[in-house]
Amino acid sequence: MKLIEKAKELAKNRNWAVFMTVCGIAGLLLIMISSLLPDKSSAPKAERASPQRLGEVSDYCRSTAKGLEDFLESIDGAGEIKAYITAESSERYVYATEGRRSKGDNKTEEEEKYVLIGSGSEKNALIESVEIPKVTGAVILCSGGDSPYVREQLYKAVSAALDLPTARIYVTKMR
Repeated sequence: MKLIEKAKELAKNRNWAVFMTVCGIAGLLLIMISSLLPDKSSAPKAERASPQRLGEVSDYCRSTAKGLEDFLESIDGAGEIKAYITAESSERYVYATEGRRSKGDNKTEEEEKYVLIGSGSEKNALIESVEIPKVTGAVILCSGGDSPYVREQLYKAVSAALDLPTARIYVTKMR
């Protein structure tokens, strides 16, 4: 009972009511200001070629070159093979999207957004697929590279295996 009487007495005191109102407004202003500041955890990260990603690309190129060497050595007359592969970029993520299209009298509206999974602050975009790095060129050294027939067979095999135009392939004799 004394607590209720004290609360009524404080409520009657005009200075206390003004103080509580000012504190409430200040709290609301702080909340509004904090919503305007960028959140460090949700800020978009710049996609840069980090040393880890460059390592992944070089590992991919080495493993592809090794597989190509093993494959090309089975071509008649090629002999020993060394291959060097270059790639355009690291693996690329393709995110799932959902869209909506509406047609009006004279206009068409399209809306497309990413499919998000998770709940609360742990939402992430759904990865639809991961694209491997695109091979941009190949250099092939072979002990049988002095034969035009062998070189032609190697050009065709590398072009077919890596889906590269022959202009991006170089085949030469190994010393």
